[in-house]
Amino acid sequence: MLKRTLLAAVAGSAMMGGSAAMAEDLTIALASEPSAMDPHFHNLGPNNAITRHIYEPLVLQDENQGLTPGLATDWGPTDDPLVWEFELREGVTWHDGSEFTAADVAFTVERAQNVPNSPSSFATYLGEIAEVEIVDDHTVRFHTEEPAPLMANNLSTVYIVSEAHGEGAATEDYNSGEAAIGTGPYKFVDYTPGDSVVMEANEDYWGDAPEWDTVTFRPITSASSRVAALLAGDVDVVEAVPTADIESMRETEGVNLYQGISNRVIYIHLDSDRDVTPHIQGPDGGEIDNPLQDVRVRQALSIGIDREAIVEEVMEGVAIPAGQLLPDGFFGVSDNIEVPEYDPDRARELLEEAGYGDGFQMTVHGPSGRYINDEAVLQAVAQMWTRLGIDTSVDAIPVSVYFGRASNLEFSVMLVGWGAGSGEASSPLRALLATHDPDSGFGSTNRGRYSSEEMDSLLREALVTVDDDERARLLAEATEIAMEEVGLIPTHFQVNTWGTRDGLVYEPRTDEYTLATSVSPAE
Repeated sequence: MLKRTLLAAVAGSAMMGGSAAMAEDLTIALASEPSAMDPHFHNLGPNNAITRHIYEPLVLQDENQGLTPGLATDWGPTDDPLVWEFELREGVTWHDGSEFTAADVAFTVERAQNVPNSPSSFATYLGEIAEVEIVDDHTVRFHTEEPAPLMANNLSTVYIVSEAHGEGAATEDYNSGEAAIGTGPYKFVDYTPGDSVVMEANEDYWGDAPEWDTVTFRPITSASSRVAALLAGDVDVVEAVPTADIESMRETEGVNLYQGISNRVIYIHLDSDRDVTPHIQGPDGGEIDNPLQDVRVRQALSIGIDREAIVEEVMEGVAIPAGQLLPDGFFGVSDNIEVPEYDPDRARELLEEAGYGDGFQMTVHGPSGRYINDEAVLQAVAQMWTRLGIDTSVDAIPVSVYFGRASNLEFSVMLVGWGAGSGEASSPLRALLATHDPDSGFGSTNRGRYSSEEMDSLLREALVTVDDDERARLLAEATEIAMEEVGLIPTHFQVNTWGTRDGLVYEPRTDEYTLATSVSPAE
């Protein structure tokens, strides 16, 4: 599905010689802590990456999000275009030694859509499945009401769990390890929130034998502390090397750097739904009607952001300015969308035309330490908007509580990021911009509650269009509408940097996942 012109690039590696890594244990420093070990609780990058070691989907994604066999060895639509058949891998066992079968797949499809209190549900990837038919222990069919050309892409984002251990299990049971029984290359050992996640090799894994006997993931949210831990030899691998340290680390002996383009867009969601929104007041602090309902205000906020300055000054040049939902080269990207040009004069005119020439007061919320330089990006955007006459303040919130509050619609304007889990444009369109509909899973993470019947119609047509070229055109057109109406404001695409100690190699991934299976001894 991906155009191969956009592949994860390895750059800046400082191979300083020395012996190859021989350690059997690996310690990885994470920039952001997972919010749960339940693979279906929260569709969040750190969660998906770490649980990927324990659980597996039917279809795997390689480092460029190309689809490869996982727990299914073959798949495709049957003669009936409303039925997809998946042949399951035989001889796969769960970590407790029991056999993986089609019943586990059927159980997963039901559970993943119905986890209580999920801040971001996987229903967005499963809503098209009307019925799961178990043909035999190793054959399963998915019935849909309409053609589902993205079935394999969507299922590549959902990890299969054991029915025997998952029946009646709550998220807490996965966090404790009681229900954390997967088929993946590593087994759950311990999860201590705020401290570590420990795993051990699955000696009975069906695929290549795990490289490491044990893997310890340590959340170190402070970027400087994370780098210090690598330089001191306390950890073997770090993710999210701070942009300010990249050049100096390239010159540091005993450290290797690896960079890759990400599928993650950093964007700003705007409450364009409620008549009165909680964190916007008039110039005097009094209640006003929600100005974000006016597209001219949203357009003013978009062109009031100097994206080039954010990339060059805040991101140290290690990012790409964004005008839509995915970088060039991904399926469904529009060739007709340019990165909005910074134009503060026109932004002020738009505010005047919308009746907000005197500005208003506004608080922008965002996570602290979830995305590269996220607080600095927030501050930069707030300064740019303040120059337009909008008195903008910033409230950066710890990740552990931020997303729950955002999903509860506690904010008016919020910084967020989205990685296209399926590797194509329907992922962000369906989750972030489609009209919120819990029954279908559409708009599951649409925290701004943007809604467009025309965009919804194009998206729904794309999702049932089998012809790839036509589907790409429809997705691009849907994106153009959402960007014209400023359903959200994309700011930049991340470029990620991993650091390893000497003797280790890391293979960058477009999904940003930091995986022990992507770390290998240098040859």
